[in-house]
Amino acid sequence: MANNFLPLNAQDMKNLGWDYIDIVLVTGDAYVDHPSFAMAVIGRVLESKGYRVAILAQPKWKSCSNFKIFGQPRLFFGISSGNMDSMINKYTHNRKIRDEDDYSPGGKPGLRPDRATIVYSQRAKESYKNTPIILGGIEAGMRRFAHYDYWSDKVRKSILLDSKADMLIYGMGEKTIIKIAKLLSDGAKIRDIRDIRQTMYSLGKSETKNDQGYAHQTTKFDNSVLLPSFEEVSSDKIKFSKATRIIYEESNPYNAKTLIQFTENQAIVQNPPDFPISTKEMDFIYDLPYQRLPHPSYSEKIPAYEMIKNSIVSHRGCFGGCSFCSLTLHQGRIIQSRSQKSIEKEILNIIASNKKETVISDIGGPTANMYKINAKDIKLCKLCKKLSCIYPVICQNLNIDFAPLLKLLKTAREIPKIKKVFVASGIRMDLALLCEKYINEIAKFHTSGHLKTAPEHISGKVLEIMKKPSKEGFINFAEKFKKASLAAGKEQYILPYFISSHPGCALEDMAQLAIFLKENNYRPRQINDFLPAPMELSTSIYYTGLDPFTLEPIFTAKGDGERKMQRALLQYFKPENKKLILKALQKMKFRKPISRYLKLLR
Repeated sequence: MANNFLPLNAQDMKNLGWDYIDIVLVTGDAYVDHPSFAMAVIGRVLESKGYRVAILAQPKWKSCSNFKIFGQPRLFFGISSGNMDSMINKYTHNRKIRDEDDYSPGGKPGLRPDRATIVYSQRAKESYKNTPIILGGIEAGMRRFAHYDYWSDKVRKSILLDSKADMLIYGMGEKTIIKIAKLLSDGAKIRDIRDIRQTMYSLGKSETKNDQGYAHQTTKFDNSVLLPSFEEVSSDKIKFSKATRIIYEESNPYNAKTLIQFTENQAIVQNPPDFPISTKEMDFIYDLPYQRLPHPSYSEKIPAYEMIKNSIVSHRGCFGGCSFCSLTLHQGRIIQSRSQKSIEKEILNIIASNKKETVISDIGGPTANMYKINAKDIKLCKLCKKLSCIYPVICQNLNIDFAPLLKLLKTAREIPKIKKVFVASGIRMDLALLCEKYINEIAKFHTSGHLKTAPEHISGKVLEIMKKPSKEGFINFAEKFKKASLAAGKEQYILPYFISSHPGCALEDMAQLAIFLKENNYRPRQINDFLPAPMELSTSIYYTGLDPFTLEPIFTAKGDGERKMQRALLQYFKPENKKLILKALQKMKFRKPISRYLKLLR
C-alpha cells in the first residue's frame, strides 16, 4: 500500500478491494499520516509486516455503529485516546473546557469523549465481544496503575480494569505490537500472551484466589514486586507515595521487576519495559512511506499538523527526569537516535513535496540536544535505578558529545533548497553550557528571533522538587546566547517558560520569581499553571502532600484563590493583575517581610 493512506472509511476499504481488516486502530485524533502522530506510526509499522490496517479516527461514540464500518477485525482493536490524554486535551488547569482541540479538523472541540480510551473500548466490546482489545498511547500508559485523577479529584483504578480491555502496551509500542500481531495471527489466544515486555494484563478472580482467600499479599511470580493495592493507595497517602516510588524505581528495562497491583479480587500485572530500540530500528520506523498529510477527506486544517508538518524527530527518550514530565517514564531515559542518513532522506522528501525553498520547523526530540548522547559503559546503566542522569549532577558515565548533533544540523542547513532549519524542541541548558559551539550555532543558524527555554522557576527549593538545575544555569545560558546572537549580528531573545503553583511553590516563591522577571525585563505572555497529569511525580506530591522518596511534607497550592494569585504574580506586568498581587502581598506579610516585593505594584 505504499504511497497511499491507510483506509479511514468503508469506501477507502472498498477502493483497495479488501473484504476484511486485520486490525482496526481507534484514535481520538484526526488521521494524519505523519510520523509525529502515533497512530500513523503504529499503522505503518503493522502495514509493513503485511497486515491489513484501518484507522477509525474520532468515531462517534454514543453508539457502536461507527465501530462496525470495517466489519469485525480478524486480529484486534488497537485503542488510543490520541496523542494526548483526553482530559488534558479537553480541560484547562482550572477544569474549564478548552476552546479548541488542535488534533481535530478546524480545531473543533467535542469530537472525542472524556476518558476516550475507556469509552472507545466499551463501544468496541459491544460491537464484537470476542475481538481482543489492546490499549496504547499516552492516556493508557500514564493511567495503567491506580492513579490520582485531577478532574474527579480522586484515585481511580487502572484504566486496564475500567476499560475491560485484554491488554495494555505502555510506552513506545512498535516492537511490542508486531510481536502481539504475529502471535494472534499464528492462532494464539490473547489471554495466553503474557510474557511480552512492555505489556500489562489483568488476572481474574480464579487466578488470584488461594487457600486463604484472595492473594493480596502473595504472588506466584518470580522477580516481582507487589505494589500497594488500589484500596490501600486510595485511602492511605503514604501507600500512594510508596507505590509511586516503586513504579519509578522499576522503570529501567535492564533491572526492572514485574509489578503487580491488586484491586479487590482482581490484579493487574506489568511486565518490565522493553529494551531500547537500535538506530537501525528507528530508521526503519521513520523511513516508512508516510504521506505527511492529513487524510484527503478533511476539508479543514488540523492545527497540530500545521504546526509540525515540516518538523523531524531525530531521537527518542529523555534522561532529564523532571518531576512534572511524563517523557522519561513514557519514552525511557535511554536516548534512541536515528542515523543522519535517515534524517537527510526525510528532509529531501519534505523538499520534494514542497517544490520550493523549505523551512524545517524543528529537528529534535523530547529534548533538542540529547541526540546520540548515551552511556560510556552500558554495564553501569544496567545496575542503576536513578531517575535522572543529569540531576542533581551530570552523571560521569554520560558520554556528552555534541559532535554528531552539530554535524547533523550543519548538513541539514546546507542541503539545497533548504531555506532555514530551526530548533524548536526544548534545549536542556545545563547540557548546552558544556558546549559553547552548540550555543553559538543555535544563535547563528537555528533561532527565529526567540529561543524557547524552560527554566520553570528560580527558587532553589522549588527547583529541587522539580528536579531542575539552578537559576544560575539559566542566567549563564541566557548571557551566552545573547553574546552569541550579537556576534552573529542578530537581535534575538530568550523566551523562558515558568510554572506557577507547582508543588513546593508558595506565594513567597512566586513573588521572588516575579521580582526576577521584572528585574530582567521578562514578560511571560503564556501561563503555564501546574496541571497534575496522571502518574507524574509532581502529581503524586500534589495529591499526597508528600515527597514520594523521603515522605517529607511538601506544601502545595490547591485552592483556586492562591493559584490565581500565583498566576497573577507570574504576569506581574498586567494592570488587571494588580489587585490580585496586592492581595497576595497582604497574605504574605503574615509570613515574611514584603518590602522588597512592593516594587511589583509600581
